[in-house]
Amino acid sequence: MTVTLSPTAALSATGVSIWLDDLSRERINSGGLQKLIAEKNVVGITTNPTIFASALAKGEAYDAQIAELAASGTSVTDAVFEITTADVADACDIFRPVFDSTAGFDGRVSIEVEPDLAHDAAGTFEEAVRLWAKVDRPNVMIKIPATVEGLEAIANTIGEGISVNVTLIFSLERYRDVINAYLTGLEKAKAAGHDLSSIHSVASFFVSRVDTEIDKRLEAIGTGEATALKSKAGVANARLAYQVFEQSFATERASGLLAAGANKQRPLWASTGVKDPNLPDTLYVTELAVADTVNTMPEKTLDATFDHAEIAGDAVTGNYDSANGVLDALDSLGISYDEVTQLLEREGVEKFQVSWNELLDTVTAALEAAK
Repeated sequence: MTVTLSPTAALSATGVSIWLDDLSRERINSGGLQKLIAEKNVVGITTNPTIFASALAKGEAYDAQIAELAASGTSVTDAVFEITTADVADACDIFRPVFDSTAGFDGRVSIEVEPDLAHDAAGTFEEAVRLWAKVDRPNVMIKIPATVEGLEAIANTIGEGISVNVTLIFSLERYRDVINAYLTGLEKAKAAGHDLSSIHSVASFFVSRVDTEIDKRLEAIGTGEATALKSKAGVANARLAYQVFEQSFATERASGLLAAGANKQRPLWASTGVKDPNLPDTLYVTELAVADTVNTMPEKTLDATFDHAEIAGDAVTGNYDSANGVLDALDSLGISYDEVTQLLEREGVEKFQVSWNELLDTVTAALEAAK
């Protein structure tokens, strides 16, 4: 008897770990998260300030804890720390069977350091250690942005034996720097006597935001050649990132660490919700299906993938030449890859800072109301 796999099961069979890009206490308490694990092959979760701001703004799931925090006179930033780490710890417990059954590969829940620390290496490292200790679950991952200053914090955090989700990667050059920071961290961890096999990391490479920015520039050019390149840059850039991943973990340096028990730092495709309604809603899932990757999806993309995605195996490794062709064609039109990726990094940090401030405002209002 032939068993027909659901599209999410087929994606998992290709070697892609499906993580949900969303978390709320309501989702935890309702059993909704458990249901996604059981039915839609979800094996991990990512969070960010935007997600928490949205979760806190609706529903009553946080009322009891907020009343308690208000009564004890907790500061706003400490209240945010308590609320978000409580959600992440509970989600870690829900994913613990996945974590155990995959030897730590999946079952991961990510929590981000304060966005205001994005350009403060020492502050980021300190906050990463604090979050790790507070959540106190082996399957938590601390999210650190891939700013220049973040690279030092990533190496030092990995060096402490702490698992890291590196976020806001847009360029291939910065991605190489991230892998170098990871390997440096592993070398530090090894020297300190940490068990390398217990340290995991993913590198979150952003996809749709690259298309959104480059497509604006292509529309402004307006020629037939420019129009033909629309919505191709994000996938091309990510495919070339996978080539960097393959090359980097085949080096002598990486091979020595892997032989000592270390894990590869997997590429994670982030920002995979399709922004352009004219595109297939599973574009950044089907076109980036390849082994040893994570795809973190907003629920809308997850539902679309489960419903109708056509998974045809590895969509990446045979397409490096065409991906290079896309970037070369953009360059020939005068679109600067470096300028675009630098802009996206700046905007990415700023967007999370805005969301962080919204989160602080939401909690401030809730604490005031509870008094």
